[in-house]
Amino acid sequence: MKLATSPLGKIAPGVFETLIAPHLGAERPEVLVGPRAGHDCAIVKIGAARVMSVSTDPLSIVPAWGLERSARLACHLLASDLWTSGIPPAFAAVSLTVSPSLGDDELGRYWRAMSDEWKALGVAVIAGHTGRYAGLDSTVVGSATLVGLGDEGRYVTPAMAKPADRVIVTKGAAIEATAIAAHLFPLRLAQRLEPDAIERARGFVDQVSVVADCRAALRAGVHERGVTSLHDATEGGVLGGLVELAHGAGADLRVERARIPLAPEAEAACATFGIDPWWALSEGTLIATVTAAHVGDVLAQLADEGIAAADVGEVMAGGGQLWLTLPDGSVEKITEPRPDPYWPAYERAVREGWK
Repeated sequence: MKLATSPLGKIAPGVFETLIAPHLGAERPEVLVGPRAGHDCAIVKIGAARVMSVSTDPLSIVPAWGLERSARLACHLLASDLWTSGIPPAFAAVSLTVSPSLGDDELGRYWRAMSDEWKALGVAVIAGHTGRYAGLDSTVVGSATLVGLGDEGRYVTPAMAKPADRVIVTKGAAIEATAIAAHLFPLRLAQRLEPDAIERARGFVDQVSVVADCRAALRAGVHERGVTSLHDATEGGVLGGLVELAHGAGADLRVERARIPLAPEAEAACATFGIDPWWALSEGTLIATVTAAHVGDVLAQLADEGIAAADVGEVMAGGGQLWLTLPDGSVEKITEPRPDPYWPAYERAVREGWK
């Protein structure tokens, strides 16, 4: 009998609610925000009007990007999540569990690049573990936890999004999927794109972070003065991120898909992969909810940093659903994120040796 296999990537919300959420150890009164749908960070009270923001994520080596670039982007994936709390990262605990095939020179290159990026992000590494173990022939090479400290009045979470807030999306769909495709199989992509477009697609790798997006948006203000929530669209893409944000807010989102940017390079990369760009891996895309009175301020701050962004819809009273208006005018109600089509597509491309 063939055993059933679970989808690759992040587990479905229903699995999280059934297997993980009921079993979170001891209850502590200091935990203001714990693990929950649509939230990228925990918030823990540490004193009078002070909080600690915490996030954790895997570390990986993407062969198409090489060791140093993979290390730098691993730092940004973690920092992106923490910045969505409105509090900058300060400390990291890093666990590297790598294959015996990764030699000391390669390990050193990866770690030095990571250290340089932590320094650029203002992060001190304060604890960790490093080891080689059999059976770890994987692109995932460990995990890290980031911690930031800040004023209680400065943090934001999806639960703070309110009806009538506007929804902003930066950069567009399938940012990371496009960057990987352009480095993994440029010859195949050349069947759809001219050489200059392929170079632009390769340049998407520099957009695989929302650190700058968060910094810019937060300059406009928080809560009633601007940003009410931030969410990093990663696995599950832009639409998955919007559904997660709706769940986290406990409100509905009404969004027009035609307003969400989709670069021609992203459209071509996803067509080559054979995947839906709206649900594909899109680290680098920030989803923000903003008070209607300050949406212009936030868009202006993003524009000043050269970050493309669009007002794509609004928050409505509801129970956590996405109402997606399609280009033909029909409306699709989406209640749960879908499995990210990127993972099986990437696995196939590597297995078949796409160039």
